[in-house]
Amino acid sequence: MAAAQAGDSAAYRRLLEELGPWLRRYYTRRLPPSIVDDAVQETLIAVHEKRHTYDTNRPFAPWLAAIARYKWIDRLRALKRLPTEALSEDISVPDHESAVVSATVLEQLLAGLKPAQAEVIRLVKIQGFSVEEAAARTGQSASLVKVNIHRGLARLTLTVQSQAYADG
Repeated sequence: MAAAQAGDSAAYRRLLEELGPWLRRYYTRRLPPSIVDDAVQETLIAVHEKRHTYDTNRPFAPWLAAIARYKWIDRLRALKRLPTEALSEDISVPDHESAVVSATVLEQLLAGLKPAQAEVIRLVKIQGFSVEEAAARTGQSASLVKVNIHRGLARLTLTVQSQAYADG
């Protein structure tokens, strides 16, 4: 910036090219993606217009950060003034009742199993762990994990069938 203030146009061009990526990162974390490029351009224009206020005896980064911050605040104020669309009362919201009921019923069914069976069924069949991973987590051998899954699922099947028969 000091060289640019002294009239070195190549240094000034290089400065503006190097500021672009920094400003883009700065605004990407703070603004909606659709207005990042505009904020970068506005800041570069402000740097150009205010370059005479930069004191070469002071660090450049805080001076630039102050300009970027003021432009960010300006953008936030502009966003506040943008018209918004009222949400309709008729917006459909997915009903999660069946998922909640299913999860509750599943937990009740698993509670009727031996704890070791319920644990490996949760790990392998619900959470997607491999038999070996479930064995490592539970301290059971891989063979025992397979046996517990098989016996637990067989017991769940019987429980569901007996409940269906009693209801039917």
